[in-house]
Amino acid sequence: MVVTPENVAENVAVNGSRRLSPQEIANDLRERIRAGELRPGDRLPTQAELAERFGVERGTVRQALRALHEDGLLTGVSKGSPPRIAAPAPARDEPQPTMVGLAPRLTEAFSAQAVQVDVVCHTSETLMVALGEPLRRIHEGRTRPASIDLRVLLPSRDINLAFPRLVEEQGEDDAVHQRWLEMRNAQLRVLEHNLLTLRATHGMDVRVRFRALPFTPPVKLYLLNEQEALIGYYMLTRREEEWGGRALDMYDVLGSQSLLFSFLKRAGRRDAAFVEESQKWFDALWETITTDLTLS
Repeated sequence: MVVTPENVAENVAVNGSRRLSPQEIANDLRERIRAGELRPGDRLPTQAELAERFGVERGTVRQALRALHEDGLLTGVSKGSPPRIAAPAPARDEPQPTMVGLAPRLTEAFSAQAVQVDVVCHTSETLMVALGEPLRRIHEGRTRPASIDLRVLLPSRDINLAFPRLVEEQGEDDAVHQRWLEMRNAQLRVLEHNLLTLRATHGMDVRVRFRALPFTPPVKLYLLNEQEALIGYYMLTRREEEWGGRALDMYDVLGSQSLLFSFLKRAGRRDAAFVEESQKWFDALWETITTDLTLS
C-alpha cells in the first residue's frame, strides 16, 4: 500500500511563523505508526511530497526519516524509492527503543482474557501511544478481553523531582515542574478515557488506577499479565524547550528512546525470578508508601 501525503500529514498544522523541526516531523510519523494509521509494509510518499506537505525543506524531512530508521520504524531509507514502514521486532530479540518495542508486547498481552498491566514510569506518554494498537484491535473486533486492569505508579506532584530540572537553579522558579505536571496529568486523562470507554462500547470490566510515588523512578517498568517484565533505564540529557513563552534549559529524559529489556517467565529460572521479583516490588510499592494521585 502506498500512503498519500494527505493521509500522512492531514492533522499537521504548519505555522507560518515557524517551520517544523525534524524531531517534530519524526514524532508525528512515529505516533501514526504506533497508532496503526501507518502499517508495516506501507510505503511513505517521496521526500519532496512530504516536504511540501509539512512545509519544510527536503533536508528536514531526510533527517526525520533517518531518525525513524534508527528507531527501527522504517526500512529502505537510503534507497532511491520511498521507505516502507518496518514490521515491529519482538522485544526479546534485541533491546528496542520503548516506542518500538512496547506496542507489540502490549498487543500480545491484550490477547489474554484477563489483561493485567502494571507500570512504573515518569509520565505515561509512551504507554498512551503504545496502547493505540491493542485498543484499535478491540474496536475492530479482532480481540476481546473480558477484563482489563491497569495500575500505574508515577512521581508525586509534591516532591522535588530529580529530573526534569533546570541546569541552573533559579530560586523558586518551578516552570519545569509545572510543565512536567501538566504533561503528566493530560496524558493520564487521555489514557483513562481511552480505556474506560471500553466499558460503554464493549461492556468490558475495566479498571484504571493511578498512585503517586514519593521518589523519581530512575527506570521504567512494564509488567504484563504477570508473565513478562520490560525494563528500561531513563537516560538523562541536556536540552532546551520552549514553554510558557520562555526557553527552558534543563536536564531531562526521552523515555520513548529508552531501550527495553524483556524478561519472560517461561524463558527459564533467571527470567522467571526477575518477573516474580519485579511484580513483588511493584505490589509492595502499591500497597505501602504510595499515595492517591490527583489529576489537578
